[in-house]
Amino acid sequence: MNEESIQDTPVHLTMIGVGGMARHHLRTILANFPSTHIPVVCEPSVKAYAEMVELFVEYGEPEAASGRTPPPNQPDLAKLLAEYGNELDAAFIITPHAYHHDQAKACLEAGLDVLLEKPMVMNVTEAQSLIRARDETGRLLVVAFNGSLSPEIRAAAAMLRSGELGRIQSISATVWQNWQPNTASTWRQNPALSGGGFLFDTGAHMLNTVADLAGEDFVEVAAWLDNNGAPVDILGVVIARLASGAFVTFHASGATVPSCASDVRVFCEQAILNTGVWGQWLHILKQGSKEFEPVVVPKTTGAWEQFLAVRDGRLPNPCPPEVGLRMARLWDAIQASAAQGGRPVKCN
Repeated sequence: MNEESIQDTPVHLTMIGVGGMARHHLRTILANFPSTHIPVVCEPSVKAYAEMVELFVEYGEPEAASGRTPPPNQPDLAKLLAEYGNELDAAFIITPHAYHHDQAKACLEAGLDVLLEKPMVMNVTEAQSLIRARDETGRLLVVAFNGSLSPEIRAAAAMLRSGELGRIQSISATVWQNWQPNTASTWRQNPALSGGGFLFDTGAHMLNTVADLAGEDFVEVAAWLDNNGAPVDILGVVIARLASGAFVTFHASGATVPSCASDVRVFCEQAILNTGVWGQWLHILKQGSKEFEPVVVPKTTGAWEQFLAVRDGRLPNPCPPEVGLRMARLWDAIQASAAQGGRPVKCN
C-alpha cells in the first residue's frame, strides 16, 4: 500500500453481505486498514456470519477499542440503518445482483457513502434510479469494478486519450473460468437473482474494462450466448462497433479447465496495450519494439483503498453510477442481439 494512501481518518463501515467475496475484501481491510471500524454487519446466512467471525478472530486484538472484535449481525437492513445509521459513515454492499439497487438506495438515503459490488444493477431503469439517489442525497457512490479502480487501467485510458498511441483500431478481450461447475446450485445461476450468467458476473469485468479503455460509446452489437445446459449463459461471443468505427470483440468461456484469467489487447496505430480485465498488469508494445514492456504504476491493495482515496478527495471517482448505466445499456444490447440469434442491434 502506498504511503499516500494510508488511512488516517477513522471510517465506520457496515458490510451488507459477508459471503465469500465479502470475506475476500474483509481480509484486506483487517490486514491493512486499522482505522476502518465495522460496528455491525448485515447477513441473513448464519453460516456466512460464522465464517466472517472467524476472520475477526484471526486478525483480532484483545482490546475492544481496536475495532477488531467481531461485530454483531443485524440481518434486516432497514433495522440496521435505523439502529446504527448515526454511527456509520459508509456501506460496502456485496450481495446478489438483484438486491443491489434497493440496498444501495436505502444506504444513500440513510446518509451513507456506498461502495457497491459489480455489476451495479440489473437494468437501465435501476441505474438511472441510483444516479438520481446519488444526486438527491449528495452522497458518494462508487462501483467496485476492479478495472476502473486499478491504476493500470486508469494509466492505460490516459495514454489512449492523450493520442500518443494513435487511433484505436480494435480491442480484443477474453475471459475464462471454470465458472459453471463452481457456481452450480448457487444464486449466481438463478436468473432472478443474478440477471445473467458468466458474462454478467465474471465477464462483467471484461465488459466494463473494455468500455473504460475505449472511452467512447458502443453504437452496434452482435452477440451469441450459450447456456451450455445451465439456467444462465456460460459461453458468449460479442462483436461490437464503437462510435469512432473501431471494432471490439469479447469472448467469454465459463466452462473450461480450472482457472480464472483474462487477456485484453488494444490495437492502436502506434502501439499495442495488453492488460487484464481486473487491471492486474499493463504492458505496451511500441512502434519499433520487439517485445512488450511493463508500464510501471502505483500499487494498490484494491477496492477499499481506492474508495477511501475518492472519499478523501485524493482521487476523482473512477467508477461512478454512470459507469453502471453504461454497463446496463451494453448488457441490454447483448441480450437483445443474442435473443435474435446474433442479429446486430443498435445501442441506446
